[in-house]
Amino acid sequence: MMVRVALKYMRGSLYRKAKSGAALQASRYYYSSSAAEASPKPKVPQSSKKGRLLTGATIGLLITGGAYASTVDEATFCGWLFSATKLVNPFFALLDAEVAHRLAVSAAARGWVPKEKRPDPLILGLEVWGRRFSNPIGLAAGFDKNAEAVEGLLGLGFGFVEVGSVTPVPQEGNPKPRIFRLREEGAIINRCGFNSEGIVAVAKRLGAQHGKRKLDETSSTSSSSSDEVKLGGKAGPGILGVNLGKNKTSEDAAADYVQGVHTLSQYADYLVINVSSPNTPGLRQLQGRKQLKDLVKKIQAARDEMQWGEEGPPPLLVKIAPDLSKQDLEDIAAVALALRLDGLIISNTTISRPDPVSKDPVAKESGGLSGKPLFNLSTNILKEMYILTKGKIPLIGCGGVSSGEDAYKKIRAGATLVQLYTGFAYGGPALIPQIKAELTQCLERDGFKSIYEAVGADFR
Repeated sequence: MMVRVALKYMRGSLYRKAKSGAALQASRYYYSSSAAEASPKPKVPQSSKKGRLLTGATIGLLITGGAYASTVDEATFCGWLFSATKLVNPFFALLDAEVAHRLAVSAAARGWVPKEKRPDPLILGLEVWGRRFSNPIGLAAGFDKNAEAVEGLLGLGFGFVEVGSVTPVPQEGNPKPRIFRLREEGAIINRCGFNSEGIVAVAKRLGAQHGKRKLDETSSTSSSSSDEVKLGGKAGPGILGVNLGKNKTSEDAAADYVQGVHTLSQYADYLVINVSSPNTPGLRQLQGRKQLKDLVKKIQAARDEMQWGEEGPPPLLVKIAPDLSKQDLEDIAAVALALRLDGLIISNTTISRPDPVSKDPVAKESGGLSGKPLFNLSTNILKEMYILTKGKIPLIGCGGVSSGEDAYKKIRAGATLVQLYTGFAYGGPALIPQIKAELTQCLERDGFKSIYEAVGADFR
């Protein structure tokens, strides 16, 4: 009975919140099989149906509890909302991995996720590329591929969010199933293959958001609100990165990336050239010294020939693979220093299957491995690249981060910023404030007064 009442309350709340009946359509989407699945409609496994029912019931109970919790102060209520999301995570696990992903993106896009109201600790704030980050924890590319939920994701408390990879022409990606969980190892294998709605669709979404942002800036009358607006980037209070990819059938990779720059750079606080996904044939060959140098020069030229205001063009980064030899790393470092690349993201997923993943039957699936088993490999590559670039280039540490201690180890290894994805997929929204709190404790424990002091500390 309680569940039924909670669900009724939830449906009523969502309906009142919507405009022109939009929430009714969203509710039908939520309780039916995923709207992202193409027709004809596939059969939904019984476990997925059960997962949706249990998830709906739990969310209803959470909203009912929230009605009571909302009577306390805002910070307490905010903390309760984030903690309460832990109860939903087990039910997402009952769903097919890609269905769960689509549901999570849809929820964030519609504002059905907690919004962080508590300010970040001052010790976590930093400035990179002339942009102010309230904290160094970001969401990696791959979660919001088509820029559907930027506002909701930034609202969760990430210091920055990276969308994409975005390809010039829409493409379906590889056949399904293409995402496989290794729950006991805290890992995921995916071979999505740059499934993307294309740059036109993404540009429309980011353009609308950019327009809203500019309108908010214009309408700000008080100096305090103006200062607050300027703390973030082009997408709002957080920083927005756009990750660019190439189409699978394209024979001119440089032309694909240049098209992405021309169309999307005006909306990005930074741009990423993704040459390291293992799921697009031939892509990783672009990490070779000559290939990478030629590619970066063409993309830099395309960016720099555009007209920019006082803030200048967006920084340009390259995302590399963790499966590189010492010579490969030396070549990439040399190109990055010679061309004054703005940054490197280390790293993408791995094609290796380190223990204990190798013993799991799912390990036989092709694709890139992410999550906890990737942590040591990606962190070692991060250390090497920090040394090779002599700390002159900002590095973003990515791979296997699921705690504040993990983020701290990345920073000490040379990362200025840190990204996560698989950890967020398993831990949900509650993981974000947890990581920030743990990272703060790590910094204070070792006597650091800022993120800057801790970057590359293992080599000083």
